[in-house]
Amino acid sequence: MFRVGTPMWEIALRTLAVYFVVVVGLRLFGKRQLGQMSIGDLVMILLIANAVQNAMVGPDTSLAGGLVAAVVLLVVNLVVVRSITRSPLGERIFAGEPTLLVKDGSYLERNLRHEGLAREEVDMAIREHGFADASSVRVAYLEPDGTISVVPMDAAVFRGRRKVKRIRQFKRGTG
Repeated sequence: MFRVGTPMWEIALRTLAVYFVVVVGLRLFGKRQLGQMSIGDLVMILLIANAVQNAMVGPDTSLAGGLVAAVVLLVVNLVVVRSITRSPLGERIFAGEPTLLVKDGSYLERNLRHEGLAREEVDMAIREHGFADASSVRVAYLEPDGTISVVPMDAAVFRGRRKVKRIRQFKRGTG
């Protein structure tokens, strides 16, 4: 039960490799799919987990080998989450950036195509936010988590990187 058949460092290295390949795969998968997970998407994730299990622990089926893989996954996830919250570069790499879908009531077709979204999907999100159609929307963004944010025409818009920088500094307690 506790006898490890594969060296622990090899299990840790395999687990790290699998983690980063799956993260990159999910980033390439797209923001839209992350926010609208279907039954098929859930099945795919479960099957990926099953498929990569052997890649992480190799022929080792011991409790210790599984625990090493689990601890590595937890630690590397903690590092990734911390890098996202503390570094704009980490946030851009791991979380991504929002994509502008609607600007001043007009759809940005190129961005819709890039994200694999139909106008009807954006219209649905606009209605969910309480607006009749895109003509009532100043901007709509597809956020990195797959949700669509909508800002109405009559909302005040703050511009300028300095203000954003001051807000971030204040939140971190350095302002």
